Amino acid sequence: MDLIWEGIRKAFELLIHRDREVLEITLLSLRVSGLATIGSLFLGVSIGTFLALSRFPGRRLWITLINTGMGLPPVVVGLFVTILLWRNGPLGFFHLLYTPTAMVIAQTILATPIMAGLTIAAIQHLNPKLRLQILALGASRCQMVWLLLKEARLPLLAAIMASFGGVISEVGASMMVGGNIKGQTRVLTTATVLETSRGEFGMAIALSILLFLLTFSVNLTLTLLQQRERPK
Repeated sequence: MDLIWEGIRKAFELLIHRDREVLEITLLSLRVSGLATIGSLFLGVSIGTFLALSRFPGRRLWITLINTGMGLPPVVVGLFVTILLWRNGPLGFFHLLYTPTAMVIAQTILATPIMAGLTIAAIQHLNPKLRLQILALGASRCQMVWLLLKEARLPLLAAIMASFGGVISEVGASMMVGGNIKGQTRVLTTATVLETSRGEFGMAIALSILLFLLTFSVNLTLTLLQQRERPK
């Protein structure tokens, strides 16, 4: 119990005194996970919309793969991204391994199936007659897709929150492709693991509290936007 109170005390000290290293770690966490969420938003919504509105052989298999990917272990993603970006790997000439960019790539891969799967569910949940009504009014296919996405904006906001929560809290892939390098690729989750391995439980708890506050702040903003958009 004393460790928990010590962690809470340290967390407030870090916030009040604006510790430079912790501030850099927090901002990097937000930047990496934010970019990954934005990347997964474009990829996931595009893939999910296509699968939800199209009919072709093997469609159910692709949806099954997407749903399976929603529970993809981060260490598996980290392993394959590491192999791709390794100096002798297919993309090794880019020299991206152990950089924030590699972390963004890994987290985007993790978040995209979540975004795509929830997009499929959101669009399929709409009344099938809505699509026909929009086309009957003379809308093009692109306009129809845009209107359907607007109609499904509330569950899509929930998908964004789920994707962001999934990547901001993951540690395996970030550790493998980022290397947890001080001042370069160390984020809140990997820093927490490091402090725990050192036996610095007070600092680890403090970083965990900061991670919770960061996640809560982002999700609070999205939740307020979602509830404001709720149909009356």
